[in-house]
Amino acid sequence: MSETTIPILPCRTLDPVLDFYRALGFEVTFRQRSPNPYAAVERGGIQLHFFAMKRYDPAGSYSTCYVRTDAVDALHRSFRAGLKAAYGRVPLRGLPRIGALTDTSYGMRQFLLTDPGGNCLRIGQPVGAGHHHRPAPAEPFARALHHAALLADSREDPAGAAKIIDRVLARDGERPASVTLLRLLVLRADVAERLGDPGTAVSALARAEALPLTAGEREEVRDTLVRLVELRGGDG
Repeated sequence: MSETTIPILPCRTLDPVLDFYRALGFEVTFRQRSPNPYAAVERGGIQLHFFAMKRYDPAGSYSTCYVRTDAVDALHRSFRAGLKAAYGRVPLRGLPRIGALTDTSYGMRQFLLTDPGGNCLRIGQPVGAGHHHRPAPAEPFARALHHAALLADSREDPAGAAKIIDRVLARDGERPASVTLLRLLVLRADVAERLGDPGTAVSALARAEALPLTAGEREEVRDTLVRLVELRGGDG
């Protein structure tokens, strides 16, 4: 037996969604305009279907699906390049948007991709043996980073992530390791942008850029440094 699962996702209108997926290298394999607007796209082993609803609110969408791949870094690079060519920039906030590559606490290296319909694709590659959340670290700053990252990405709760980071960075007389502080500051900038708070984002990025890092530390936080450049408005 052979089965295939195909998500059927909502949107307000089909055209901007189909244009988005074309920019990512998808082919529109089917389109129906009446009696109900419906379309299908395909790229390699990824198949997605969409239906249009006039009263649908993309900003309030909870629609999501998971795409597992064995080449997550290559897909992320390809999707970023396609979006930049189509939109003149890599969209990092609002709709549509593409998130950073991150190594999660549940053994996946992944990024989030949200289309103009508000549908979130979580695209990931297994990098660990188990897919249960690792226990939160005992060290306070690493623990805060662990929980803030889960809220920002897995829960899509940037406000909750911001509160955790602000609270731990306000601790008197304590300073995290440089790599942990960098990750906290870049994540704080990321969620500030999502919350429409560019002032906090600029401040956090300035603090992150001023941190002295050894060559080994820079390699350890390579993904975070790429995200820093993206948030600052560079190409990454």
